[in-house]
Amino acid sequence: MSSTKAPVYFVSLGCPKNLVDSQVMLGILEKDRYTISQSAEEAEVIIVNTCSFIEASKEESIETILDMAQLKQTGRCKVLVASGCLPQRYSKQLEKELPEVDLFIGTGQYHRITELLNQHGQALELGAPLPRRSYIDQPAFIHTEHDPRLLTGPSYTGFLKLSEGCNRRCSFCIIPQLRGNVRSRTVASLVEEARRMAARGVRELNLVAQDLTEYGMEWKYRERLETLLPELCKLDGIDWIRLHYVYPDEFSDELVEIIAREPKIVKYLDMPIQHTNDRILKAMNRRLTKEKLFDVVAKLRRQIPEIVIRTSIIVAFPGETETEFEELCRDLATLDLDHVGVFRYSKEEGTKAAEMEGHLHPATKRRRVQALTRQLEQQSLRKQERQVGRTFTVLIEGPSEETDLLIQSRSATQAQEIDGHVLINDVGPLAAEELAPGDLVEVEITEAQPHDLVGRVLRMVSPARARPVAPR
Repeated sequence: MSSTKAPVYFVSLGCPKNLVDSQVMLGILEKDRYTISQSAEEAEVIIVNTCSFIEASKEESIETILDMAQLKQTGRCKVLVASGCLPQRYSKQLEKELPEVDLFIGTGQYHRITELLNQHGQALELGAPLPRRSYIDQPAFIHTEHDPRLLTGPSYTGFLKLSEGCNRRCSFCIIPQLRGNVRSRTVASLVEEARRMAARGVRELNLVAQDLTEYGMEWKYRERLETLLPELCKLDGIDWIRLHYVYPDEFSDELVEIIAREPKIVKYLDMPIQHTNDRILKAMNRRLTKEKLFDVVAKLRRQIPEIVIRTSIIVAFPGETETEFEELCRDLATLDLDHVGVFRYSKEEGTKAAEMEGHLHPATKRRRVQALTRQLEQQSLRKQERQVGRTFTVLIEGPSEETDLLIQSRSATQAQEIDGHVLINDVGPLAAEELAPGDLVEVEITEAQPHDLVGRVLRMVSPARARPVAPR
């Protein structure tokens, strides 16, 4: 690497929690002697922050690393780094199979990115070998407001990571092994970081963790979600606060009351349930029963009638019978949740579920996923059609990804990149050029599709604040 500031190209894969780690790494790099490049071909350092949650994410991570490795021959790349979950899980194997990678950095060492790059650069200059290629340890680090962070992507939305790690031990999940046990940030730290994000133009604050209801558990909940939320609601500039990954078995009455009364907290919950059959839930080592699930959903709808619930379902868990699958389908029809992600069970080495008997044939998995997906799409269309004629405040994202003839937006009950859009085909009293990403406008819904809605603008509610756009 050159002695001047080396350009770095960054690829972030996986979940929003991983994206926050990537943004912290970018902030640390920028604070030191590195510049952020928008071109992989021009970068001297390429970093791929990987995911390895399921087989598909592992494959994507490996393919991305190999694609970037080609630039060591065709581009200017001198150092290729793989960070995050994949090296945390497979560093020894990867050292043998990916000689193209110069550094492997685990989930607990990413804050050392500039230190390790500097060591590598010094070794290159001296012609000396690196003492180590892998830096993997038991994860203990979590960033705070004192760590630099470079916000990327749309300037009007951002993620606030409340805690790291997970104390749950779901039998299908590898996350505790990759991320360690729960480590929470203080309320003061989170409020300060959120205040800075608002000052940069963020008006939609997405709260993320492996499980928001575990926030503060290591302090015996002296600080917890119920104490954090009212403080975040006091911040100027934040219009929407969204809760992701709230587990139903720990849902307190106080939390329901706070969501109901605070106008800034959008009436939307990302509440993973995975299944509804009690035997399967027990085999998954979930702290949930069907009765508890139905009670929580009923309570939420009773106290917050407009609540929208997103969930995720695992189909074809080891030993799942046809009868249990049909029960799941009936229960989801009864619950009539708003957004449901369906995932085919993925056998992950190192998990208890991988050692269970009764793993299903791939054809059975595909058939069940397809059948449930068809059912849910029909349910979704019926729910969407009930929105026609209603008015909503939506957040403008920009031109539609499908055609420049439509403007893409989201309502408060549509999370970024996962829940569909409100597509605007009529700007009403406004000129199209008056609408900018980050604006809040009122729309009337005129058409329904299974995942998207179509609407026309009625009026401007609140324009986006002028600000520089962070690099993507």
